[in-house]
Amino acid sequence: MTEREDHFAAALLDPGQPAPQGLTDGSGRPPGRRFDVYRNNVTVSLIEALETGFPTVASLLGPENMKGLARLYLRANPPVSPLMMHYGETFPDFLAARDDLSHLGYLPDMARLDLALRRSYHAADAVPVDPSEFAMAPDALMRASVTLAPSLELLCSDWPVHDIWRHTTEESAPKPRVEAQDIVILRPEYDPVPHLLAPGAAAWIDALRQGKPLGAAYDTALAEASEFDLGAALALLLDGRAITSLTTDEQRP
Repeated sequence: MTEREDHFAAALLDPGQPAPQGLTDGSGRPPGRRFDVYRNNVTVSLIEALETGFPTVASLLGPENMKGLARLYLRANPPVSPLMMHYGETFPDFLAARDDLSHLGYLPDMARLDLALRRSYHAADAVPVDPSEFAMAPDALMRASVTLAPSLELLCSDWPVHDIWRHTTEESAPKPRVEAQDIVILRPEYDPVPHLLAPGAAAWIDALRQGKPLGAAYDTALAEASEFDLGAALALLLDGRAITSLTTDEQRP
């Protein structure tokens, strides 16, 4: 942005600032209340974009608190893209940096979960692999590698993020447990779904995402959790249509 554009953006998002100097309406007159109306419309639209983009955070905070925080955020973080589906990428870090929210330590990770769900929703489509391709000798399978769908998202948290998400979205959900939880977000159809992961599963998925063969990823998971269930984790990804290719030793260049 140029310095003039910076001043315009600052005035547009802060009602305490006057209209930018040199700004006129279509007749060459000072903008007067027209700029105030335009500024209000922009502010309302951005607040609504944050409320829509972070529904779990909005539910946890309540309408007034969410609107107040959204207003503070947008003044310091104007949109950098005309696509509102991308707005708020730094909102989790904004929440984490606020001392007045330190008693809600889980809130930044809930914002990260909302953001991950949004990224998954807008991710590119991909054709899942046929599960029958996994019918091979165990040694060969352990040497094979996979490609994961662009819609897959992984979130590891020190907080019970899955339980909190359920508690805010399901009326009959139990009270969140006091534990760290890892989540994988899968999109088997049109809408992404968060799944609570067993110990070691997040490390396994992350290793697969880095290109490690199934056997090496399995070793990574076992180093973190000796009780890791490879069959259950693989079934979860296959049921979630999250594996898009399987490459064996013979298929590698």
